[in-house]
Amino acid sequence: MEILRFVATIVYILVCVGLTVVVLMQEGKQAGLTGVISGAAESYWGKNKGRSMEGALVKITVVLSVLFIGLSVVLNLSW
Repeated sequence: MEILRFVATIVYILVCVGLTVVVLMQEGKQAGLTGVISGAAESYWGKNKGRSMEGALVKITVVLSVLFIGLSVVLNLSW
């Protein structure tokens, strides 16, 4: 059981670091707001944001956040 908790703790640390890096790589909401005001939302990049790098970062953030919460609960219960 100790080995499983050790492995979960290592994965938890990696998820924490990954989540921090991915969040810091994302653009601020103000940068997207100026694009909407200037009409950039009608461009190719505005329509296909889910396929862009920013869309991928959002998806990765969601996955890492769910892993973070799940591992937090598991590590807290096993303590």
